[in-house]
Amino acid sequence: MQRSGTGSGPAPAVGADRGAPVTHAEGRTAAALRVAARLSWVVLIGGLAINQVAETASYQTGQAILLSSLAVFFPLLLLRLALAARLYPGRRLPLLLLLVTVAVWSMGSMAVNAASLEEQTHFPAPGEWLFVAAYLGLVGYLVTDVDRRQVHGARGWLDVTVICGATSCLASLLLVTPIRLASHEDGLALLLALMYPLAALGLATVVLGQHLLQARTDRRKSLMLACAFVLLACAESGFALQVSTPTYDFGNTSIALWGAAWALLVAAACRPEQRVIRAIPKTAGTRLLVSAGAVALAVLTIRPDDTLAFYVVPPAVLTMAAVGTRMVMALRDANNAAEALTLSMTDDLTKLPNRRAVRARLVRCLEERQPLALMLLDLDGFKEINDSLGHHAGDVVLTFVSVRMQESVGSDVMVARLGGDEFALLLETVDEIELMETAWRVLEQLADPVVVDGIEISPSGSIGITVVSDGDTDSGEVLRRADVAMYQAKSSRSGAALYDAHLDEFSRSRLELAEDLRKGIADQQIEVWYQPQVDATTREVRAVEALVRWRHPNQGLLSPVAFLPAARRVGLMGLLSDNIAWQAVRDLREWLDAGLDLRVAINCAPPELLSQTFLPRLYSSLAEWDVPADRILVEVTEDSFLADPQRARDVLLELRRLGIQVAIDDYGTGFSSLTYLRDLPVQELKLDRSLVRDVTTDERSRMIVASTIQLAHALDMRTVAEGVEDATDMAQLVRMGIDRLQGYHVARPMPASEVEPWVSRWVASAGEPMEAGEDDRPADDVLPADEVRRSLVRGVRSTPSAEGFGRGSEQP
Repeated sequence: MQRSGTGSGPAPAVGADRGAPVTHAEGRTAAALRVAARLSWVVLIGGLAINQVAETASYQTGQAILLSSLAVFFPLLLLRLALAARLYPGRRLPLLLLLVTVAVWSMGSMAVNAASLEEQTHFPAPGEWLFVAAYLGLVGYLVTDVDRRQVHGARGWLDVTVICGATSCLASLLLVTPIRLASHEDGLALLLALMYPLAALGLATVVLGQHLLQARTDRRKSLMLACAFVLLACAESGFALQVSTPTYDFGNTSIALWGAAWALLVAAACRPEQRVIRAIPKTAGTRLLVSAGAVALAVLTIRPDDTLAFYVVPPAVLTMAAVGTRMVMALRDANNAAEALTLSMTDDLTKLPNRRAVRARLVRCLEERQPLALMLLDLDGFKEINDSLGHHAGDVVLTFVSVRMQESVGSDVMVARLGGDEFALLLETVDEIELMETAWRVLEQLADPVVVDGIEISPSGSIGITVVSDGDTDSGEVLRRADVAMYQAKSSRSGAALYDAHLDEFSRSRLELAEDLRKGIADQQIEVWYQPQVDATTREVRAVEALVRWRHPNQGLLSPVAFLPAARRVGLMGLLSDNIAWQAVRDLREWLDAGLDLRVAINCAPPELLSQTFLPRLYSSLAEWDVPADRILVEVTEDSFLADPQRARDVLLELRRLGIQVAIDDYGTGFSSLTYLRDLPVQELKLDRSLVRDVTTDERSRMIVASTIQLAHALDMRTVAEGVEDATDMAQLVRMGIDRLQGYHVARPMPASEVEPWVSRWVASAGEPMEAGEDDRPADDVLPADEVRRSLVRGVRSTPSAEGFGRGSEQP
């Protein structure tokens, strides 16, 4: 019998595949590898051609030529594998294992062919055991030469067993049974004759299984290996077809098949390792397991006779066992996954559903458009319990709270713990009255005392409520709204609150407004308007106060109450303040050049006053426009001195040293302190409109204003009355000794381009207020009453008069 093979195919470049430059030694090794591949093909093809010609003259001559070809051919294979092992050190073990396998096969082949020189060797010859050992070596090679180790361990091996067993069962049905019935042979000869092709096909299925399980990522290499084993099975099938013939008698076709098989095997083995991961390792699916089990069951159902049963029953039994074991493991995995899912949806401490479960319920209700309301409860003072009594006491309180929440609502209400001291309730109703009643019932139930470590604790909390609307599609947005409502309830100390979009500083519209403002500052949409201040005695225009407006491209002219909260929230106040100050200094330069004797008052919020950037940029603007520092007055509010009194004092002293004057804005509305008036370098007090508006009707207000004016004069300070809206108030303030007047009765805020014309008209009228409507601004300047109320709720001090249009601590 003649068994032979070759290794061929060009060796790929090394450096690119290993991610490193090719060295001189590696280049020589790769070149030698290519030469060995070409020589092996030459020897195989030349030997077959010469053997074909020689056999026509003498069988012995042909066998001698074939044996000589094998003596050259197999060393070339071994040389190429040795060179590949040197070139690819990371794959040295499988390559050396294949080298030993080729050596064992070559010894068996030469032994069989050498015996054939003298006589026709009977099958099976003693050299057959070398071929059996070579097949075992091929199995070892396939196991070790994979691109990625299986992460599934026993599952991966079971999957390979199932694939191989199912293939063996198919082969036993389609190959073993027909051959056995046609040859009428049995015993060792039949076993070996059938084992070789079945083993080759089994190795092909192993390659297929490894590829399906993504243990092999190189598709071309997998295809080459599978084709090699199929060719080997075709060559080995000659034994099964000629099992009744006792001698080795094969033609050049079989020899060519063996050679081609080994050519592909060695070529595939010498391909470099693939570093790119194109797929994630996976296990066999249920469909594959069921199909393999069906094939094995079909083999056992047919029940072949006793002789055939020896060949076909063992693989079928092995496949059934592997499939059964794999199915048991799959069921266990499914149970573990279900248990893990349950645990992932449950809070460990309270055994309530957790945030993941709440989100899942919200998503389901949103998809099915079911009526739903969400409540979020946050415990008050829970941190103090943890800090004072320890986390164990806190856990006890949380457990009690979870039990009482469940007792206070029906079984149809989902009670969940989101984390920490935050709980949630999901109710299938949108009735706001019913929701508020449920919230108060929960809070009342919670208020019952709990004894923890001998201390009686009465838990309390705040509940935020939101109703899922038809337009809702995002569960995260529903949770966010409930969270906003909860903080509204907590800040107002009301216990429970329904979501109010007007109080939501983080709604989508407000986020869009903040982004528009960021673009508006960059696109010079910010405008500075001015409201004059006149001397109460001479009626001369002494100063103007800079007030911010935003010329929105879609919404028109916006007052500060509409966008300053957004600017503060997203950190744009510093940039906005710099922009306003720069414009104010520029406009002041133009007025000075026009001959106007004015001072500009610029509002400065506490964070900007205490920052390290606003004042240096103000100084830079003064230098850029060559404006004297004493022409600028910085207005600050009393709360500027609360956060860092020493820092505020240092800043005001620096302003005074540079000649910039300082005014306390909205005096009488904040934390008024005589200590500030005594210790701080302040030149002006601006009385808030809330004090000024009642001086003609309320005796107490009149006394407060009068005493404040006297105190300011005693401390050498000017006084300015804000919000002067009629002649009666103005006359009363003048009699009380006020220094300057500012308000609608004098003038409304106006753009910079109108200041100079207005001053001219004012001077022409001898300082008398103009007729009503002569100086009216557009209607969008006026703040609606509900906007004022909302700004107060948000903590932005504002007045309905024109002074500042909602300025104060939020107004630059």
